[in-house]
Amino acid sequence: MTVTETGGTPRADQQQREIITPEGVPLRLRLAERGDRLAAVLIDLSIIVGVLAVTAITAVAILPGAAFSWGIAVGLLFSFALRSFYFIYFELRWQGMTPGKRALGLRVIDRAGGRLKPEAVFARNLMREVELFLPISLLMSAGGAGGGGATTLTLLWIGLLVALPYFNKDRLRAGDIVAGTWVVEAPKGALLPDMAAQRDVIPGRNAIPFTEKQLSIYGIYELQTLENVLRRTDVNAHETRQSVAQRIQQKIVWHSPDEAVSAERFLEAFYTALRGHLERRALLGKRRENKFDTD
Repeated sequence: MTVTETGGTPRADQQQREIITPEGVPLRLRLAERGDRLAAVLIDLSIIVGVLAVTAITAVAILPGAAFSWGIAVGLLFSFALRSFYFIYFELRWQGMTPGKRALGLRVIDRAGGRLKPEAVFARNLMREVELFLPISLLMSAGGAGGGGATTLTLLWIGLLVALPYFNKDRLRAGDIVAGTWVVEAPKGALLPDMAAQRDVIPGRNAIPFTEKQLSIYGIYELQTLENVLRRTDVNAHETRQSVAQRIQQKIVWHSPDEAVSAERFLEAFYTALRGHLERRALLGKRRENKFDTD
């Protein structure tokens, strides 16, 4: 698996990365800005605090006085579960996004280019307890007990871990290091208009029949990746298209008809068929984000 820094300008060199996906497709990514990551976390924390506040107010209103102490214990457990599994749930459900990340156009991905695994999502988010929530709890406890030394150490702990993304080129927090993940820019991916027409994909000449089963293997992410492959004009573009065509043909179990079919013609035909398939499903309210999405 290859991971390289790319780009022509100093800014691009610092933010752009290229990974080779399991399908053999070179994919260029842009690391998320540190400020955007912070803003996304603040949005998510605001949602969590809002839910906790509503829950606490409701509990105070309905619980009798005798059960109040039990309510505090249950509330602490609920707070831990919410702040831990909020991030885990959304990153698993939304393919690496939380409400905050979605609002800022960010996504968590696997640094090796593979699928974002559940164990990686659990690891990076449970580490947030060590990075943020546990030291904050200790800070509040130390402040209440008047422990000046403990407060200083805890503040140092928080400061070092919060500053960690500023001291490594990939902007990794401790959870990313443990889980093997990146946080990258993932702007809303509207498909570029009428690419098939721009590339002279004429149904009578270019169309290749594909079955529903073959088209149902891939999703929107793979379609956009294929679009990028077809738009490449660098010196390795032809070789890349041949490699990608072979991998797709193996994946969907496609066999060439009697006449020879070039890699470019195959990819153009498959792109057109897959795009139409996904658009038809979207009209029915069925949106397949990627090949791992069970929709």
